[in-house]
Amino acid sequence: MGRVTSRRRVVRLVDDAATARPDTLAVEEPLEIRVRGKSLAVTMRTPGDDFDLAAGFLVSEGVVRNPSDIANIRYCAGATADGSNTYNVLDVGLADGVAPPDPSIERNFYTTSSCGLCGKASLDAVRTTATWQVAADPIRLDPKLITEFPAKLRVAQRVFDKTGGLHAAGLFDAAGNLLCLREDVGRHNAVDKVVGWATRNGRLPLTGTVLMVSGRASFELVQKAVMAGIPVLTAVSAPSSLAADLAEEMGVTLVGFLRGTSMNVYTGGHRLGVAVGAR
Repeated sequence: MGRVTSRRRVVRLVDDAATARPDTLAVEEPLEIRVRGKSLAVTMRTPGDDFDLAAGFLVSEGVVRNPSDIANIRYCAGATADGSNTYNVLDVGLADGVAPPDPSIERNFYTTSSCGLCGKASLDAVRTTATWQVAADPIRLDPKLITEFPAKLRVAQRVFDKTGGLHAAGLFDAAGNLLCLREDVGRHNAVDKVVGWATRNGRLPLTGTVLMVSGRASFELVQKAVMAGIPVLTAVSAPSSLAADLAEEMGVTLVGFLRGTSMNVYTGGHRLGVAVGAR
């Protein structure tokens, strides 16, 4: 398995003083995801929880809905010319009767760890492929409970403590308990790892849960929440306009700028006991 962190010598400048010292960096390496031996995607990620990442990615793509849809996940041996295994290529075997990715959405693409699946389909595509209707989720939350999530997320970020260079995604229940946390150089990968963990443990749909992300809330993150059946998405930074549009369309409660005791509620305010006015 690949390393999560690496050490590098740096020169630290403070005022006019220069000091040589070692620094810890978060590792970023490519991961190629294949389905039945056919390449589907290459993403830059932090090694670790790769099977969860692949499973969550396939849930987001609408290929997988239940753990029984996945026959196996394995690293591909001989990933290099000399036959050694880099643990940077894995193949997902689908169960009999599970259709492979539709040719219309198959993409041999490189996606950066920051932007996710840029250019992914429109609101209509998500609406037609979503398995669960999150709009009907009855979860209700006290806003004060949500304000505790960033601190809980931060405490659980062990690799961030060493590097300061990783995003995090955390899944909470309605009582504020942290069910799962994953870290990665890409916030989209961190979310896929959480969704993949839930998929492989038979927890989909994630009814009555809250997804907390350490960065901004993009269209792709709302999409991933919808595809996993998550009714509430909170972020410490801003959502994009398309993220808010999709959240409103699909009935997701979207919270941004969750810092200290304040937050902006963009959609689905009824779950927090507030009314969100029209645009």
